[in-house]
Amino acid sequence: MKAEYPPDAKEVKAGSKAFRSYEKRDAMYKVATFLVDHYWGKPKEMADALGVLLLTWNNALYRYGIFDFFALEATLRENMDTLKEFRARDILSFGEEDKKRILVVFTAFLDALKIADGKKKGVRSPVAVAKALHLLAPEFFPLWDDKIAKAYGCYYSKDPSAKYLMFIQQSKDIAVAIWGKIQSGETTLLKVIDEYNYAKFTKRWI
Repeated sequence: MKAEYPPDAKEVKAGSKAFRSYEKRDAMYKVATFLVDHYWGKPKEMADALGVLLLTWNNALYRYGIFDFFALEATLRENMDTLKEFRARDILSFGEEDKKRILVVFTAFLDALKIADGKKKGVRSPVAVAKALHLLAPEFFPLWDDKIAKAYGCYYSKDPSAKYLMFIQQSKDIAVAIWGKIQSGETTLLKVIDEYNYAKFTKRWI
């Protein structure tokens, strides 16, 4: 299914409503978000918090072997200043000047989150990277999966970091189009867009 780009506010609202109807608690997301917030600034504990979500959300991959928590901790430590800045921003502020730093961070996490052992050792997951970055800067970095990426014409089998930049721009375009037209309640504008994408393209609920 190809995305209608950008979708109108009514369509996004319908997707978000469907998500909340089927995913009533979104429990792992809430727990992982709380843990990252609680341990912010402590790379070791933050790596553990990210693991709570990634090993659940990405079970299809990590059942073959998990990533190296020490590598993830080191990557968090090395990129903390950049992550802190992005954490304080939202998707509407994304601009050309951000692209180089995002490429650096995305590539670093792509390596840190690769499978460390087993028959699929070395396999990397652009989906896991987006999930980790989203938890670290939830109003700035969007979530994706293979179906969502394909729908937006930015599938990540080749050059995933560049494709993620394309997806961030598309997410910003949607945010601009619906800003002020949707009451997001307790969640963020970007999370509403993520819920729409998941409901429409991943689950086909709408």
